[in-house]
Amino acid sequence: MRSRLGDDIDDFCVKCKRVMNHLVVSLLNDEPAKVRCRTCHGDHDFRHEQAPPPKVDPRKAALIQQALEKAAAAAAVPAAELAGVELTGAEPLPEES
Repeated sequence: MRSRLGDDIDDFCVKCKRVMNHLVVSLLNDEPAKVRCRTCHGDHDFRHEQAPPPKVDPRKAALIQQALEKAAAAAAVPAAELAGVELTGAEPLPEES
C-alpha cells in the first residue's frame, strides 16, 4: 500500500521505546522516510517497526564472560575433589518415630 504525507502508521519510537502510532512526515521513493510519534512528538527515521539492536559495551561483556568462567571453574573444582573422598566416621542420623 502506498503511503502519503500525514498518514498514520505504526513504527518503533526511539523515545517511547515501543511501537506507537506515527504520522508520515517525509517520503522517499513512495516509502516513508521520516515519521513523527503521535505520543511524544519526536521525529525519527522510519524503522519498519523494528527496534534498534541493543548496545553492548565490549568491556562489560568481557568482564561478565570472565566472571562466568571463574564461577564455572570454581564450581568444578570442589566436585572433582569430593569425587574420590569416602565419608568415614560419620554418625548416622537418628531415626524419628
